[in-house]
Amino acid sequence: MVNLVIDGRNIQAKKGKTLLTVARENGIEIPTLCSHESVENSGACRLCVVEITKGKKKKIVTSCLYAAEEGLVVETQSERVLRVRKFIMQLLMARCPTSDVIRDMAAKMGIAPEPRFKPNQDGKKCIMCRLCVKACEEVVGVSALGFAFRGVDKALGTPFREPSSVCIGCGSCAYICPTQQIVMSSTEDTRSICGRTFKMKACSVCGRYFAPEDQLAFISEKTGVPIENLSVCVSCR
Repeated sequence: MVNLVIDGRNIQAKKGKTLLTVARENGIEIPTLCSHESVENSGACRLCVVEITKGKKKKIVTSCLYAAEEGLVVETQSERVLRVRKFIMQLLMARCPTSDVIRDMAAKMGIAPEPRFKPNQDGKKCIMCRLCVKACEEVVGVSALGFAFRGVDKALGTPFREPSSVCIGCGSCAYICPTQQIVMSSTEDTRSICGRTFKMKACSVCGRYFAPEDQLAFISEKTGVPIENLSVCVSCR
């Protein structure tokens, strides 16, 4: 265990935990868009910056990546921190002007809705956080998504911008996307996502459609569990 101070509060935390995690465990709110418990943090959005003091030195760090240390003094609402967060949020507002999530966060931070920088006109809401890519690779184990091109042309999508043959329609990318860039739509017996439409499986007990057939086939192949045993929804198991 290590002892540190966050916003004037003496806190004891497990060594190695990130400052973001320690703050959250102690009811201290730090804004973030790219942090999710299901995947490893990347610090992509930079909104979770805090100011730390070690000895006589102060610096800005990304709290989702910086580990708690003995004697560390952390400020989550200092003038410098708020200035940096405001600048980052203004950049995000320009990048994704149609994102309700970003606009709501900006409003809570007291940032005017009028963009400081020239807004993009492409209508996209992607902040390049890689949460969807990491969830697809690390959690699902499929790797149906990735990034193409570089610089201002960098974009999220499936390989060659064509419907992915390895996508199983699980929807993990849509669930984890913080800005609702990835959209999943459903009818009773179909699900559409990432340019493909998947046939849903009906529960063998209640008849309710509950999962894409491709997803169940993938799980069966990976686990060795017969597909018949997977054809029952969670409510009926």
